[in-house]
Amino acid sequence: QKELAESGGGLVQPGESLRLSCSASGFALNTYAVGWFRQAPGKEREGVSCIRNDGTITFYADSVKGRFTISRDYNTVYLQMNSLKPEDTAVYICAADVLCSTVSDRRAIWGRGTQVTVSS
Repeated sequence: QKELAESGGGLVQPGESLRLSCSASGFALNTYAVGWFRQAPGKEREGVSCIRNDGTITFYADSVKGRFTISRDYNTVYLQMNSLKPEDTAVYICAADVLCSTVSDRRAIWGRGTQVTVSS
């Protein structure tokens, strides 16, 4: 069974950093594109970033450019989040599919999410 699991979320103060991880089981994540999404209460899900299987980064949301960095190794994709702001508070979810253009599809492989809370 193909599964993704996110980790690394938590409660931090504004300006601090977190690194999220998205790990795969049951399949080789290195052959998939992986996207990070986030969903805050009462808001629509937002695409944060995506990385292709070859390591090419296809986009960052304008709201996170210059603060967040996506990267990957063999079976894990990371999201380094620096200079966190209260508006970054959300559940962060990763998803995997063949292409970044299809990673948001409901047929992609989705994790369950990890909570990130930025508050003083």
